[in-house]
Amino acid sequence: MLIGIPKEIKDHEFRVGVTPAGVHALVAAGHEVQVQSNAGAAIGLTNADYAAAGARIVPDAQAVYECPLIVKVKEPQPAELAWLHEDQVLFCYLHLAASLELTQSLIKQKVIAVAYETVTDATDGLPLLVPMSEVAGRIAIQVGANALHMANGGAGVLLGGVPGVAPGKVLVIGAGTVGTQAARMALGLGADVTILDINLQRLRYLDDVFGPRLKTRYSEPQAIAELTHEADLLVSSIYLPGKRAPKLITRDMVRSMKRGAVLVDVAIDQGGSAETSHPTTHTDPTYIEEGVVHYCVTNMPSACARSATDALTHASLAFLLKLAQGPEATLRDHPGLRSGLQLLRGQVTHTGLAEDLNLPYVRAESLLA
Repeated sequence: MLIGIPKEIKDHEFRVGVTPAGVHALVAAGHEVQVQSNAGAAIGLTNADYAAAGARIVPDAQAVYECPLIVKVKEPQPAELAWLHEDQVLFCYLHLAASLELTQSLIKQKVIAVAYETVTDATDGLPLLVPMSEVAGRIAIQVGANALHMANGGAGVLLGGVPGVAPGKVLVIGAGTVGTQAARMALGLGADVTILDINLQRLRYLDDVFGPRLKTRYSEPQAIAELTHEADLLVSSIYLPGKRAPKLITRDMVRSMKRGAVLVDVAIDQGGSAETSHPTTHTDPTYIEEGVVHYCVTNMPSACARSATDALTHASLAFLLKLAQGPEATLRDHPGLRSGLQLLRGQVTHTGLAEDLNLPYVRAESLLA
């Protein structure tokens, strides 16, 4: 199959869909790969690297988008929509529940949209979301600590404290991959860390792993209100597969936080979990609302794009190799990839997406029969 890998054009998006090592594996499996010139140059993956792996280097995005299977990182940007065509397979992060406009555009184009973030494995895990969640969770503490600096509008709190001075208080909402990695990083800095979740089994696991250094609490509105009031850094990492993030953090809760506290909303890709959150970019990552510094960048892992690209290729390559064998046959026979199928022939094939955007839902199986 002919596979296209474009250069990402979202603000400060330096990741690339597949590494040269991944291209080598695709070519070895009998596929042809076209890579847009300088697609990975920003992170040291040169045209020569891709050519040596067997890819054909093409000069512009339009040439790449002639391929029947497009592998990229982020959702198509407005400039890319005109190049999409009917029955073209789009394999990337989509986060469509946060954008009715983009969803309607892709429906109109009748693309086959397979979203990384809802592909599942044999245990119903989310193997293509996990690596970027690991990166984002660790970055959340780094950027949060930086936003606490006085020069960035923060309260001037050092998360780890110093002898004789109490450490900063970190609250993590959600004990999934993002939340666990955020807690790990914050504990490593010496912060006072509390994590919330509704899954008691998960909280017991984290209690066993981290011991008394990590405080665990059951997530309910009263607990969230109490702990946000005390937090110096709040990291929200709520994720419901394919659905908009619930607004667990109200404006009143944000208003009650300390002046100069920081809120990192990792759920912003899915619409954000705070009423005061709105998307930002790496160019202009923060804003202050209700006296609290908000960091709501929608492509956080690109801050560490080289590490993120390697991790993403490692996770996605096996699925890509299956999909490239024949997209519709693979989607029919592979339940994990079919879980990632969100749009097919102008129809919404993911229940959560259809519910959130109030669009008709059609079972994928009926369209693939």
